[in-house]
Amino acid sequence: MIVKKISLVVTALFSMSMFAQESAEFSKEIKQDIKLSYLDSIKSTFKKDHLASKVDSLWMNELVSLDIYDDLTKDIQTINKDVTVDEELPTELLKQRLAAMNQKSPFEIEYNQGLENVIKSFLKNRKKSFSRLMALSEYYFPIFEDAFAKQNVPLEIKYLAVVESALNPKAVSKMGATGLWQFMYGTGKQYALKIDSYIDERSDPLKATAAASEYMSKMFNIFGDWELVLASYNSGPGNVTKAIRRSGGKTKYWDIRNYLPKETQGYVPAFLATMYLFEYHKEHGINPVRAVVKNFETDTVCVKNQMSFKQIADLLDMPQSQIKLLNPSYKREVVPFYQGEQHFIRLPKDKVATFVSNEEQIYAYVNYDTNFRSTSSRLAVKYAPKAKVAKPAVAKPATIDNGDFEFYKVRKGDNLGAIAAKYDVSISEIKKWNNLKTNAVAIGRSLKIKSDEPSTIKANAAIDKKEEAIASADDKDKPTAVDMDYVVVAGDNLGSIAKKFGTTIAELKELNNLTSNNIGLGKTLIISKAAIVIEEPTSTAIASNSVDSFKKKAASKNVSEDYYVKKGDSLYSISKKYPGVTISDIKKWNGIKDEDIKPGMKLKING
Repeated sequence: MIVKKISLVVTALFSMSMFAQESAEFSKEIKQDIKLSYLDSIKSTFKKDHLASKVDSLWMNELVSLDIYDDLTKDIQTINKDVTVDEELPTELLKQRLAAMNQKSPFEIEYNQGLENVIKSFLKNRKKSFSRLMALSEYYFPIFEDAFAKQNVPLEIKYLAVVESALNPKAVSKMGATGLWQFMYGTGKQYALKIDSYIDERSDPLKATAAASEYMSKMFNIFGDWELVLASYNSGPGNVTKAIRRSGGKTKYWDIRNYLPKETQGYVPAFLATMYLFEYHKEHGINPVRAVVKNFETDTVCVKNQMSFKQIADLLDMPQSQIKLLNPSYKREVVPFYQGEQHFIRLPKDKVATFVSNEEQIYAYVNYDTNFRSTSSRLAVKYAPKAKVAKPAVAKPATIDNGDFEFYKVRKGDNLGAIAAKYDVSISEIKKWNNLKTNAVAIGRSLKIKSDEPSTIKANAAIDKKEEAIASADDKDKPTAVDMDYVVVAGDNLGSIAKKFGTTIAELKELNNLTSNNIGLGKTLIISKAAIVIEEPTSTAIASNSVDSFKKKAASKNVSEDYYVKKGDSLYSISKKYPGVTISDIKKWNGIKDEDIKPGMKLKING
């Protein structure tokens, strides 16, 4: 019995060892099949730095949130300084606090009923907003104070950025003023702020604050009064000097306030009210949200090659949104590289340490990734035009009977205007029949069409068939008669694509049924169509004629006409101007081998 038990134990142990060995070999095989990407292999060689600086998601959301900016801007523009606000703040207590603020400030802060009303309005409606703004101020105010100290500008002017932009470097006003200090384009250029396709330094906290500081210093040399400097920052020095003249030569803000533009009348009180709330937030129960990362916990590194925010985020294992928030002056989420110029990127200090310690590997990966994407885009351009053989975009409507309605299946390139023209009905009628609220229609959707002229539709369909037959025959002899498509790659926009293919933004939007200028990466755009444009037939008799004779009649209206190419023209847009004329015809008559035409070039039509 004992021997039997021992043999069972030995057998079990042997089985377990065999199973463990097989499991180890199996797991080894699995591990061998796992292939590391180039990015992972690069990152595996990085020297790690374990500093703990992090930017939490709540703080990042606050940095990009524009709701405070929108609300505060509207408040300042519409607030009524003459209406008393019911809010618990005794007037005598407010006077004492304003007097205390005045003693330690170069601003002349005096009590008046208008200022009291603005302060009480902010306390009643904006407590939550100011709690969030105080969190942002922990990051931005040290930047402002450093710049103002260099120009001998009062540090209290840091509160002006709250009024201007709600501390959002991406804020843009209706007039186009941009950044923390809301510089207009011309003013930004005047103070040497760089603005181009990749960079807008009006959104750079350091450089824009330095420019604002320089402006404040110059205006004080003119007016000698900081309240008037603020008024000039809002409405311009010209409006301030006009107000001084209209007031009879008075030079205090509260004396000339009623002669200033309406918005400026509420601007300085809003600034002083903001200063009051920051100074006495504890007394009013405003608890600031604390920012996890301060400005001194970040640093900059010089970038020696063009790289995208995505590449940096992938390499450093950090959110792309975090890079965007710390570097708001880069408009396309790309750090460019210009010969002879330096560009810096701001990162948390631990990420800067990783970047600097592994620069060689980082730039090797960026070059690899950029070359890979460039090769992919060239292949897309090379092969996309050959992807489709030309066929007319017009489809024969289905003959499904549904009372007085016919059905039309929406195809690529269709829009409600083209469909309405085909059936001689209005867009509003199509929308009514199909319960459409907008002009957008999805490809593949069947639309109900009610037409009173079925004979015309049949004639049109007959011509479509013959035209399609001719088109397919022509394709054998003319391989250039193809639809041209283009796959959107990184860095593209409608303007650059239109310029590349000699067309216009409007034409691209029409061909692709786009309602805005936004295009997604990887989207396939129709650049031109080779479908033949013909006149609408006027009777069923035309259906019995050949397409060749029809084209000849249509073209005979403009025999031997010359056309001079205008800026933005393409062969497709020109062919649309002449019924019955195709892109192939124009190329044949003018000896054009490709679609390269230039403004001023003379083209023979129907030659």
